[in-house]
Amino acid sequence: MEPITLVTFTIAYAIAVLVPGPGVAAVVARALGGGFRGAFPMVLGILAGDLVYFVFAVFGLAAIATWFGAVFVVIRWAGAAYLLYIAYKFWTARPGAEQMKPRNEDALKTFLAGFSLTLGNPKTIIFYLAILPTVIPLDQMNAVAFTELTVIVVVVLLLIGCGYAWLASAARDMFRSERAIGRLNKTAGAMMATAAGLVLFQH
Repeated sequence: MEPITLVTFTIAYAIAVLVPGPGVAAVVARALGGGFRGAFPMVLGILAGDLVYFVFAVFGLAAIATWFGAVFVVIRWAGAAYLLYIAYKFWTARPGAEQMKPRNEDALKTFLAGFSLTLGNPKTIIFYLAILPTVIPLDQMNAVAFTELTVIVVVVLLLIGCGYAWLASAARDMFRSERAIGRLNKTAGAMMATAAGLVLFQH
């Protein structure tokens, strides 16, 4: 695919990922609560969900999301429920040596929370359906072009998602007193609850 086409797609996608939304809120909240390591599985889950919608859009399978709309509604509610559970754990956590890290943190559950968050956000596939035909000549799509675009999606989302997680984790590490950690616990809980709300009420 032409370099200018790839650059255009990269810029458009990077802007879309940079704009704060449910995914950014959830990653930042997770990093505030559990550090970079705690947030990384959520970044991977969001990436996996993005790739699912990306494949749907590229291969004209967006109709699948319509045919199985009820399934995506269930995924959305399940993901939001888990985010609310994390929010509760953060809000009620007692500050101490755990440095805001919720007990029994499960990387797989965190990954699935990020994955369901993305699948439950219809704006993700709407973005791909809107931007791909605009900047990508889909009639020229082949294995090489698909691989190039997939690499761009993976690299851009990982860089930006990990960047948000690192910044939030660094901000957390600046606070050492129990009072400050307690406030960050509640901030993380509020942000996670906000992410859950955005997942439920976005159309």
